[in-house]
Amino acid sequence: MIAVIDYGMGNLRSVSKALENLGGRVKVSSDPREIAACDKAVLPGVGAFGDASAELKSRGLWDCTLAFLNSGKPFLGICLGLQLLLETSEESPGAPGFGFLKGSVRRFTAASGLKVPHMGWNQIKILRPHPLLKGVADASYFYFVHSYYALPADRETVVAECQYGAGTFAAILGRENVFATQFHPEKSQEAGLQILKNFLEW
Repeated sequence: MIAVIDYGMGNLRSVSKALENLGGRVKVSSDPREIAACDKAVLPGVGAFGDASAELKSRGLWDCTLAFLNSGKPFLGICLGLQLLLETSEESPGAPGFGFLKGSVRRFTAASGLKVPHMGWNQIKILRPHPLLKGVADASYFYFVHSYYALPADRETVVAECQYGAGTFAAILGRENVFATQFHPEKSQEAGLQILKNFLEW
């Protein structure tokens, strides 16, 4: 059973529907006991870092999510769910992330011709193999919507990156049982569904 953690923010229906269509058994839940009992968990997210941090705490989901991250069971973070794995964000000074990965979240700088938010289809460059990228070709396109990006302290946690303007940012982070995408796999057609399929089998 896969828990999709419901903290009041995120594309819960589209994520859960995509997993169900691939054959997954899914429980959208805001009950810490239900989440802890599941075999895998997904932390989706759309919105502000500080609001998400506050909602997770006010709903009693902070500790159970952190425990799941450290449980060794497969965990997937999506978009804001990736950013929350880090310690802090420029979007919400003073609001804590889980700190599962050392580092911070930064805002894109609006340079000449660079639109913020970064929105639409873009390619990723795979830096190292990962079970969740089985069957996903390098330079595959995925769908992004974000104004902030993760800057982890440990470069080894960056599984894939994406170029935007003159620079690059982390498109996928991974460490141990945790895998997280800055893009939305549930909105990324065949390549995104392949990642979700791999998560079901991981």
